[in-house]
Amino acid sequence: MNASTPTVPTVEAWPVPEATRLGTLPRHFGIHMLTVEGRIYDFLSQFCPSYGGGVWRFYELSNGGFYMSPPEDRYELTVDGNGFHGQLSADAAGITVCLFAFSHLSFEYTSDVFARHYHLLREYAQDHPEAGSIFEAID
Repeated sequence: MNASTPTVPTVEAWPVPEATRLGTLPRHFGIHMLTVEGRIYDFLSQFCPSYGGGVWRFYELSNGGFYMSPPEDRYELTVDGNGFHGQLSADAAGITVCLFAFSHLSFEYTSDVFARHYHLLREYAQDHPEAGSIFEAID
């Protein structure tokens, strides 16, 4: 790397502590908090019929973004719209369904909050260990 080339900091994810979890969705999505949460669950149910619910983990990103991940270790996702079929960790599955939800909601609502969260999460996903599978799934 040449000395004049600026380095782009890696986006980091931090688990949301249980004590602050309740305020997380309203802080990021305001009045749309329940719509976002429901849509994320719906996408995982659609892509992984064996998904049976549970308590999801919340993460906030150093760039201001947010995502959720489901409770199990691994998920087998099938995205009929693009032919993707693969095994993803809970973290990668969560990122994938959050990206789907944010994208779809950005076309349904006039607020830019969903497009902004899509791009913030996409930036984080680029450096994820399962980035290849995440991007294949959302393509």
